[in-house]
Amino acid sequence: MMLKSERIETKSAQELELMRRAGAVVAQALRATAAAAVAGASTADLDKIAAAEIRRRGAKPAFLGYRGYPAVLCASVNEELIHGIPRASRVLKDGDVVGLDLGAVVEGFYGDAALTVAVGKVGEKSRRLMATALEALEKGIAKARVGARVGDISAEIQRVCEAGGCSVVREYSGHGIGRALHESPDIPNHGRPGTGPRLLPGMTLAIETMVNAGGPEVRTLEDGWTVVTADGSLSAHFEYTVLVRDGEPQILTPWQDILC
Repeated sequence: MMLKSERIETKSAQELELMRRAGAVVAQALRATAAAAVAGASTADLDKIAAAEIRRRGAKPAFLGYRGYPAVLCASVNEELIHGIPRASRVLKDGDVVGLDLGAVVEGFYGDAALTVAVGKVGEKSRRLMATALEALEKGIAKARVGARVGDISAEIQRVCEAGGCSVVREYSGHGIGRALHESPDIPNHGRPGTGPRLLPGMTLAIETMVNAGGPEVRTLEDGWTVVTADGSLSAHFEYTVLVRDGEPQILTPWQDILC
């Protein structure tokens, strides 16, 4: 997506507190939505749960109406990579994998996160794909340190994914986040170490892995939103909002216990 500005902003302590609040809402909404992702549920059902969880915590859904997007949640099933529009007709079944992506706004500041969950019992190929995409996210985030560069994050994501026999999508990327849902810089899933903007304390980044079991090529469906793998292979999507600071980066959308 196009960014509003090429300037990379850092956030004050007060602004970071609002982002932590937004991030906590995102994590709680993902927790409830993931728990409801069972066989027989529709992706429209999950969207209603996400909307209720965000609103009852006093936040606003970040995605609803964003560039015309018609829902609160992106629910992407199997070969759908990102931006899957929830539908009553899209009913989950045992063996599916579903990517859940949502955002929330608290007093003008955004949180954004995603994870992919298994519906019932899934095959070994699905488990390996999800494990690889999650490992790539975690190791990419570990590179988000003061003085490093965006390319260090991107290169690590690519390395882990390709070592796991998966491919990374090139048409979409992670991004800065804060006063807007999408800010500079772009954070691709591929790159070279030592390249790109330098990371400074107070930067907030939505780091995400978009990973295919087959080839890296994708296409967009006629609805104008849903992105699918070109070869019909499975895909997985994981994302955290992260604060760059001295020492370890801090996750502002802490959903990690969902997969424990």
